Amino acid sequence: MTTTQTSTEKRGAGGTPGGVGQFLIGLVMAVVGVYLLLNQVQVTTSFWNFGRFGGFGPTLLPLLVGVAFLFYNGKSVVGWLLTGLGLAIILAGILMNLDIYFRQTTLFNTIVMLGLLFGGLGLIARSLRSA
Repeated sequence: MTTTQTSTEKRGAGGTPGGVGQFLIGLVMAVVGVYLLLNQVQVTTSFWNFGRFGGFGPTLLPLLVGVAFLFYNGKSVVGWLLTGLGLAIILAGILMNLDIYFRQTTLFNTIVMLGLLFGGLGLIARSLRSA
């Protein structure tokens, strides 16, 4: 005769016996730490320069030719490819010309930001491990 036991054991975060409370506190700490850290970052742009080509004009050519093809024939595969390529080149040019700086802050604020971020990640990892 076999007996079956019904297990009513509660499972925690990630299906492990870890604590959901630890996971949520860690998540809040990590999110606040990332927010404070990213709040200190300043993004600026520099002069538009796409590789060896100077200026913005040459990057517009595939887009404009693609749009012309699409106005002539809306189902033109070449037109859609050129338009997509032109948009991708412009997006790449914008991303390549971004300069990112970390604004001046106190050491205490930096330690608080990084402490919240890595402390939260540690709590999340602890809540997900098996007992």
